[in-house]
Amino acid sequence: MFSKDIGIDLGTANVLIHVKGSGIVLNEPSVVAIDKKTNKVLAVGEEARQMVGRTPGNIIAIRPMKDGVIADFDVTEAMLSFFINKLNVKGFLTKPRILICCPTNITSVEQKAIRQAAEKSGGKKIYLEEEPKVAAIGAGMDIFLPSGNMVVDIGGGTTDVAVLSMGDIVTSESINVAGNTFDNDITLYIKKQYKLLIGERTAENIKIDIGSVFSGGQDKTMDIRGRDMATGLPRTITITSKEIGEALKESVKLIVHAAKNVLEKTPPELSADIIDRGVFLTGGGALLHGIDQLLAEELKVPVFIADNPLDCVAIGTGILLENIDKVIRKS
Repeated sequence: MFSKDIGIDLGTANVLIHVKGSGIVLNEPSVVAIDKKTNKVLAVGEEARQMVGRTPGNIIAIRPMKDGVIADFDVTEAMLSFFINKLNVKGFLTKPRILICCPTNITSVEQKAIRQAAEKSGGKKIYLEEEPKVAAIGAGMDIFLPSGNMVVDIGGGTTDVAVLSMGDIVTSESINVAGNTFDNDITLYIKKQYKLLIGERTAENIKIDIGSVFSGGQDKTMDIRGRDMATGLPRTITITSKEIGEALKESVKLIVHAAKNVLEKTPPELSADIIDRGVFLTGGGALLHGIDQLLAEELKVPVFIADNPLDCVAIGTGILLENIDKVIRKS
C-alpha cells in the first residue's frame, strides 16, 4: 500500500536502484532505443544495449547520460520512468522518496535537471547527494568520524576524487575521464595502429579482459575482429595487454594527477590519517588491472579496491536511506 524509498545511482554507463528493505533490485545499462520516425521508446536497459551498433537506420540507441549528467532530458525521464514502473515501488496513493547521486562538480542547472527528471518519473521528495560521499559509505568507510578518508570513484563518465571527514567532503575534484574514455582510447589506438574499426562493445570487452595499466602487470593476448579501413572487409588481429596499457596511459595519468591535486589541498592532519587508512577505489574503473598498484606507487599511500566496487554507490544509497531524516539535506 505504501511507497518505498529508493536510491538511484544514475550512472553514465549503468543505472543501479536500491529499494529500502530489499537491497539492489536493478542494475541495467543507461541505454534507450528509440524509433526516430515516431519518437517512440522501443527498449530500455540491457535490451537496448544489445541493439547498440546493430540497429537499422530508423532505430537509434541513445545513452542519455554524458559525463555523469543529463545530456538528453526527455530520454532520461523516459528511462527512469521505465525502471521505476518496472520495480512497482509506488504506493496506492503515495509516491516514493528518491535519493539520487551526482558528481561533485555539476552546476545548479544540471542538479535541477536531475531533480526534475526524478520528479517527473514519479518521485515525491528528491534528495541529491555527491557520488564520492555515497561511494565511500558503500565501501564501508565511516566518514562521520573526525578523521580523513579518501575515495577515488572511477565511473563510466566521471572520476570523482574526494577526502571526507565529519560526514562531509573536505576537498574534491571531478574529471570527465573514466571508463568510457578508456573505451574510446582503445578504439582510437586500434584504428591508428592497425587501421581497423571496432565498435564500443568490443572496446569495452578488450578493457575488461586484457586491459592493464601497471608495468609488469598481466600479459595477456586477445583476438579481435573489426572492419579493415582499406578494404572494408572483416579482419582479425591479435593485441596484447601491453598495447592496451599504452593506449590508456594518458587518461590514467589524468586520474593520478587529480588524486595528487586533492591530496595536496588536504589539511595535514587528514593527510596523516590517509597514510594510515589508505585510499579506497570504487566504481567500475577500480577493476582495471593494475590501477591500484599504479596509484599506490604514484601517491605513496596504500590503495585498496572496495569489496563490490561496481555497487558501492548503490549500497551507499541504501545506508543513507535508512538514516534519511538524520543525515541528508533535502534538495
